[in-house]
Amino acid sequence: MGRGDLTDAEWERLRPFLPVSNGRCGRWRDHRQVIDGILHRVRSGVQWRDLPERFGPWKTVYERHRLWSADGTWERLLQQVQAAADAAGEIDWDISVDSTIVRAHQHAAGARSDPPPAPASKGAETAEHQGETAWQSLHGRLAEVAAGFDEERYKKRNTVERAINRLKQFRAVATRYDKRGYVFLGTATAAALVIWLRT
Repeated sequence: MGRGDLTDAEWERLRPFLPVSNGRCGRWRDHRQVIDGILHRVRSGVQWRDLPERFGPWKTVYERHRLWSADGTWERLLQQVQAAADAAGEIDWDISVDSTIVRAHQHAAGARSDPPPAPASKGAETAEHQGETAWQSLHGRLAEVAAGFDEERYKKRNTVERAINRLKQFRAVATRYDKRGYVFLGTATAAALVIWLRT
């Protein structure tokens, strides 16, 4: 068993959901061997032709991946594993996107760091914020918004970012070696499936 191959426990979770051969095209090569070959390629980013021989003929591995990417088998496998985890109560579907880390474009460099001067007043200020600078007023308004702040939910803010970083650990996903969009979607889905099986 190689470093990135499915463990026996992962295989047992996945095996009941795998498609069976319809018999018209002959017998399929062993699913476990072929899936291990696909996952080796997804993890390492190696060219299909350079797959180690222990996974069988490279063309068989590629064709199975292409077929399962085209007919939605990878998506169905991922949905089945997620449904089983959800039924066991292992999934928390509360997700938030952390938008506090937004990188500025390179052309945004050189902007001044001092706050802009307060604009001239166009009318009488409200009594609530009278005598405050623009920044003090903004700070007060932000404090009002933060009153509905949920600390427990805020701790989960980077869930999406961590998930994307885990997907990028798979070289074939991070660098997109696949030419066809549906095959790349299958590659990303296979990587997500591995993540679900191992967490």
